[in-house]
Amino acid sequence: MLTLKNPNGLARAVVALLAGNIFFDVLLGLFEARWLMADAMPYAFDPAVFGSVDLNVAYSMSFTLFVATVVVFIIWFHRLRNNAEVWAGDLQGRKPGWAIGGWFVPIGNLWIPRVIAVDIWRASRWEPYAADGKRELTLLDAWWSFWIADWVMDRVATQLYRRAETPEAYDTAAAWSLAGYVVDIVAAVLAILVVRRLTSMQTAKATGMIPAAQ
Repeated sequence: MLTLKNPNGLARAVVALLAGNIFFDVLLGLFEARWLMADAMPYAFDPAVFGSVDLNVAYSMSFTLFVATVVVFIIWFHRLRNNAEVWAGDLQGRKPGWAIGGWFVPIGNLWIPRVIAVDIWRASRWEPYAADGKRELTLLDAWWSFWIADWVMDRVATQLYRRAETPEAYDTAAAWSLAGYVVDIVAAVLAILVVRRLTSMQTAKATGMIPAAQ
């Protein structure tokens, strides 16, 4: 039998990890911008700051942090899905295991987690069976839209880098990569807001606090 479990500790960890991802997005984005502006503005960045950073180490640290974020986020997401089962199991379109597995289904991971997130949202509010309010799901939809856009741009940039053989081609790849970092930052900020909002909703419902933090 499922019981409610406190998601606050996991939520704080997810927020901290997402903030770390934002830091590396800014850092690596500056490297891409430096590349693009090198011809016109060779001294735009202080080499004492950026020249001392090992790019390979930065990318390695960024990837490691990303993997840690994915793991902790999915654990948090699964915990919220289990709590949703306690409150409104009949509103959940997929079994709790999909809150983990849904992220790894090729192509399906472009919509399955979003559907689960909406089901969790509805179960976590005070009136699970009420109709959705106007623009109630705007935050979720914005986060998911930017996440999909980031997913697409990352893959385009990766392919452009692999095929690049001329300076112009590398510049094009760098431009896509830089745009991807910007989109990723927005997606991470929205993810932080989603984590805080859903966690607040579940905490409020579990403890009887009214209203949940906006």
